[in-house]
Amino acid sequence: MIDAIVIGGAFAGLSAALQLARASRSVLVVDAGQPRNRTSPAAHGVPGWDGVPPADILDRFRADLAGYPTVGILRDRVNGISGRIDAFQVTLDQSDQVEARRIILAHGVRDILPDLPGLSEAWGRTVLHCPYCHGYEVRNRPLAVLAAGPMVAHQAHMLRADWSDDVTLLRNGVEGLDKAALQGAGIRVDDRIPQRVGGANTLKIAFVEGPDMDVAALFVAPRVDLSDTPSDALGVGLADGPMGPYVRTGPMQQTDVPGVFAAGDLATPMWNVNFAVGDGARAGTGCHQSLLFPDFIPALEKEAA
Repeated sequence: MIDAIVIGGAFAGLSAALQLARASRSVLVVDAGQPRNRTSPAAHGVPGWDGVPPADILDRFRADLAGYPTVGILRDRVNGISGRIDAFQVTLDQSDQVEARRIILAHGVRDILPDLPGLSEAWGRTVLHCPYCHGYEVRNRPLAVLAAGPMVAHQAHMLRADWSDDVTLLRNGVEGLDKAALQGAGIRVDDRIPQRVGGANTLKIAFVEGPDMDVAALFVAPRVDLSDTPSDALGVGLADGPMGPYVRTGPMQQTDVPGVFAAGDLATPMWNVNFAVGDGARAGTGCHQSLLFPDFIPALEKEAA
């Protein structure tokens, strides 16, 4: 039986595996090969890796793990989890079922983008979600924010404050926005309905009526989903974040299911490579401690229904 199966082989999952590897524990990382930031040309704000493509950073992480004989990385997809602490069974798409004493969830979240033609094709390049990750590269240029959820005004105010004095909020039919506060902060509000987006270095936004708009980037705060994921299959407790649910975790990334830890984008309402690496290190360390001392890191209490 494997000591720990890490589900997800991006920044959080590989960081967790490294901590266990350094304790000579047996670890299997199961990775579907679809990291959330795979369309982004560069990761920013990551010390030592600022401006480096995410895929290159992950290649280095995997190369680091290759030096530890107790770690395996399997390109596969998890389609079922059952069992309990010290006796979990994980079913895979293309490989035999594997058993493990502990589970670390690091499979990320599913982004739900607005239904706007061209948006998904530009996602991560000129359609962006995070000013901290991508705002510096488009600073002092025209920017737009697409209303797609409760974070739209928050995004627009942030961008206007420190990244550009030319920010337009595309209301996109969303009601309840404080237009006076937005306009008072120097943010234009466009009531037209976007029809499609496209372009490479500059994004062109076409509307149902009226002239097109050219911007350096369109910011969107997408909803996220964890349904039909390994987290969902295990029934771990969730909390409500501004963009959707995330897994509740304790100080060592433990969940409310004994023997199950969670790290990365699925376990926080704010997403960043740095946070993922740190959460992964805590999850790996917490997992190791629980293998040594089963009562040292208790699972979270279940929330009342």
